[in-house]
Amino acid sequence: VQLQASGGGLVQAGGSLRLSCAASGRTFSRYAMGWFRQAPGKEREFVAAISWRGGTTNYPDSVKGRFTISRDNAKNTVYLQMNSLKPEDTAVYYCAAVYSDYLLSSPARYDYWGQGTQVTVSS
Repeated sequence: VQLQASGGGLVQAGGSLRLSCAASGRTFSRYAMGWFRQAPGKEREFVAAISWRGGTTNYPDSVKGRFTISRDNAKNTVYLQMNSLKPEDTAVYYCAAVYSDYLLSSPARYDYWGQGTQVTVSS
């Protein structure tokens, strides 16, 4: 599976962005998908995950209620809608895929990664 993330940019605090992750490969629909982020000098952090069918999602408390992950298996794409953005959301955002029935929050468990897209939130 090859992943291509897009949609990052510069936004003011309180604004919104929608990230997209386009996947190649016929078996995309069987992969659970995740979004992670990494700020300079910090470890990669879990942001959201969605099951391969799309019926189950998981978020850390830091983004719960503000971020929404979704997927369109017909388009081989997963999305991350980010609302009420804060300066602390500034990071490079990565999408990742894992062949699993479970929602995983550890980046070490994911098999495939996109190249990352920069999100910058100004105060």
